[in-house]
Amino acid sequence: MVARTDTLNTLTADAREFEGKALRAQLARSTRLEKAKALLLVLPLLLFIGVMFIFPLADMMLRSTDNGPVAELMPDTAARLLDWDQFTLPDEATYAALARDIQTAQKERTLGKIATRLNFELSGIRSLLTKSARKLAQMESSDESWKQRLVQIDQRWGELATWSAIKRVLPSVTATFYLSSLDLAYDAKGEVVRKPPERAIYVDNFIKTFAISLGVTLSCFILGFPVAYLLSVLPTAKANLLMICVLLPFWTSLLVRTTSWIALLQTHGIVNDLLVWLGILSEGNRLDMMYNMFGTVVAMTHILLPFMILPLFSVMKSIDPSFMRAATSLGASPFTAFIRVYLPQTKPGIAAGSLLVFILAIGYYITPALVGGRTGQMISNFIAYHMQQSLNWGLAAALAVILLIIVLILYWLFNRIIGIDKLKLG
Repeated sequence: MVARTDTLNTLTADAREFEGKALRAQLARSTRLEKAKALLLVLPLLLFIGVMFIFPLADMMLRSTDNGPVAELMPDTAARLLDWDQFTLPDEATYAALARDIQTAQKERTLGKIATRLNFELSGIRSLLTKSARKLAQMESSDESWKQRLVQIDQRWGELATWSAIKRVLPSVTATFYLSSLDLAYDAKGEVVRKPPERAIYVDNFIKTFAISLGVTLSCFILGFPVAYLLSVLPTAKANLLMICVLLPFWTSLLVRTTSWIALLQTHGIVNDLLVWLGILSEGNRLDMMYNMFGTVVAMTHILLPFMILPLFSVMKSIDPSFMRAATSLGASPFTAFIRVYLPQTKPGIAAGSLLVFILAIGYYITPALVGGRTGQMISNFIAYHMQQSLNWGLAAALAVILLIIVLILYWLFNRIIGIDKLKLG
């Protein structure tokens, strides 16, 4: 009887174990199925992010270090310059290789690609190559060396700077664009030096870009905080009407809003005309408020102000009014209660609005291009210039990568000091 009971217990335990395994297997299959469904649901979003964001970002980073096809299009010269010391002019064989490569590139219609890349490295070398190709095609056979012939065509073939520029574009990867973005360059001996002050423009423009962005962020906070507070304390009907006024700029074209500021702020615009009519200004002392940094800050503040108001309003709406009443009932003045009780509770909204406005402002392009003039341009305008006009995509990519890295560093510092988890957008 005892043996039979033991046998039944063993069978029951085996059955339970089998059922447990089957249940776990079924649960695992169900979990995998749910994960597959979730993946299929987010797959379009992942593909969109990959195609529209990750791939362009990776391509930009590659372009910022890509040296172009010069080594492939000038193989003989590349081979001869591989071991060149850059302290003395190349030998006769290198000059002969250069002449052959120029003539071959002219026949194969690839000289333009070579000239374009080299011109980014050393200004004026495009005309040097086209001139040399034309002269070499017209030149008859001579007893003179190739070095003498090329120097006869143009004295720059007898300068170290020209040959150093050619040598620098031969490796597949280069740091030239990043150096240029930091107002640095290679000299004739291949050493990194600072550019002359008249050509050093990018570092100052980076600083100006961050100064404008900080100014816009501060202006949005000063103007947006009272509006957000008013929205949070007004009755619902009035608050809704004011909220429509805040959101109204979103329903107006960015171009229209920007050009409206041109009509308002230009020398003979509405604001100056009104000040002259009121007698505050004389006709000859009109304010210069447009095509400078002031115009850029004013126009960008107007456009980005809602991005500061909305996070502030979402936080202020959740603050219990009884906190202020309790502080005043305990003897605090209204100002002290506001500073020590109310304001600290709005920090998540202030942080969210400031971060949002600053990141949007740092990459602005259209508004500075229209109202900034020479002194109100931001780094995004230089990126656009190199992408659309000079076609120096490597330099444009390097500027964009540096801007991205600086923003990521600031974001990391913001996270360390304040904490991203404390942000509140709504």
